[in-house]
Amino acid sequence: MLTSKQRAYLRGLANGIPAIMQIGKGGIGENLIKTVSDALEARELIKLTALENSMESPKEIANALADATDADVVGVVGRKIILYRESVNNKKIEL
Repeated sequence: MLTSKQRAYLRGLANGIPAIMQIGKGGIGENLIKTVSDALEARELIKLTALENSMESPKEIANALADATDADVVGVVGRKIILYRESVNNKKIEL
């Protein structure tokens, strides 16, 4: 669980990174969960975009992905989702 200061710090770091994936009408499937998990292991902090045609709200998508990948939701701003999970092998961000 992240503290509010850690969350604010990670949101600041996320401002400079582009969204690496888009979630559309296909929703959350096994392939998406695997891809997000791999991206979190490689980068620790990722930004996703929930498209207009997705069936769930961005907050629902963020919470479902966080539960499925054992990550923390840093924030949901508009349709952008920011997720963080500490990497086992590629630790880059010091909280």
